[in-house]
Amino acid sequence: MDAVFSRIEHARTADGVIRQIETLILEGVLRDGDRLPGERELARQLDVSRPILRDALKTLEERGLILTRHGGGTYVADIIGQVFTKPVRELIATHHKATADYLEYRREMEAVAAEFAAKRATPEDLVLLAAIMTRMDEAHAAEDFEAEAACDVEFHNAVGECAHNIVLLHTLRACYRLLADGVFLNRVRIYELPDARDMLLAQHRAIHAAIAAGDPEAARSAAIAHIDFVEKATFHAERTDDWQRISRLRLQQRGGEAAQA
Repeated sequence: MDAVFSRIEHARTADGVIRQIETLILEGVLRDGDRLPGERELARQLDVSRPILRDALKTLEERGLILTRHGGGTYVADIIGQVFTKPVRELIATHHKATADYLEYRREMEAVAAEFAAKRATPEDLVLLAAIMTRMDEAHAAEDFEAEAACDVEFHNAVGECAHNIVLLHTLRACYRLLADGVFLNRVRIYELPDARDMLLAQHRAIHAAIAAGDPEAARSAAIAHIDFVEKATFHAERTDDWQRISRLRLQQRGGEAAQA
């Protein structure tokens, strides 16, 4: 993290330290679970005294932005996961309409994020996005469904970062947390549908290519097409699961008759 924290140029106070760390969290540079350097090293990078640093970290912890694990260091708190509390997540998971609303929301927000990303992505953003695509390609070739699903979430998070809009970034991160936690659908189940993995990979490539080319209209269209497909695939996967459930019940109910026959 040497390149993340910078020397505080003016008044070296706890407020200056707080401001810098808050900004890094807000901009998405520091993410939940990221470990901060040790006290001595962080004080050196910020060029402040250790008492000042301790005061700043204490305030940040009181605000719920960081947490200290006894003997295990200081970490960025899971502030994104708290956007949807456990009772809300449980309600969402048990109401079918929530899935449709979730995908509808993602369609609109991801279209905006992809459009902004195509306009605003820096060379450094594109390097990170390309690296994620490479990992996705590798997971796809290896037929590693879990790794491919993880790359899927990371890719969309990265597009949100490339959009350089703080509110959009954190809103999307909250949405993807629900996706990663399997609140709405089992993405691995969708990957099992015929040709779904190939189509999803092609859609991610299209979004990436449009952003890399700086084409906002193409990026927006690719993002919308992706969610349209996910929506259809989700519906099909749910119907297939329901068909299988009914078939098993029929077989169980009529098993005796089949055995007698």
